[in-house]
Amino acid sequence: MSLICQLCNQSQATVHITDTVPEKRERHLCETCAEKEGVIVKTQHHTSHEILQQFLKQKPGIGGGEGLACPTCGTTFRDFQSKGLLGCPKDYDIFRGVLMPLIERAHEGATKHLGKVPASVDPLIRRETGLLRLRRELEEAIEQENYERAARVRDEIRGMES
Repeated sequence: MSLICQLCNQSQATVHITDTVPEKRERHLCETCAEKEGVIVKTQHHTSHEILQQFLKQKPGIGGGEGLACPTCGTTFRDFQSKGLLGCPKDYDIFRGVLMPLIERAHEGATKHLGKVPASVDPLIRRETGLLRLRRELEEAIEQENYERAARVRDEIRGMES
């Protein structure tokens, strides 16, 4: 059974809402009316490739890679700038000097993925997640025999635990 939108009385209802406060009420809206009511927000879906291409076009001064080319796949920096794609894993090493500033700008200075915790998460869960991350970092530092870093991470763990 297909329902007609209760607002415009013209289009087929594709969005079905059940309000329970103050009393139970069902509403059936078409996508256009649901968007006007603020019930849904249309988003444009972009691939990571499209996002990177837009980013490369918007950021002036991304250069310095002229003349660089990967000996393995033949990708040049100009190819990367125009297509937004690298040709092989070796390209990360070849274009490292040019890619790192780009990655830092895109990730607000971060060059290592640390994971994310939603802002709405309970502070105790956020604290425990942070402690788990720090304990992993501590293990890595010890394995790499980087004892200065291990001491800093240990102190950070102690600070969070107290």
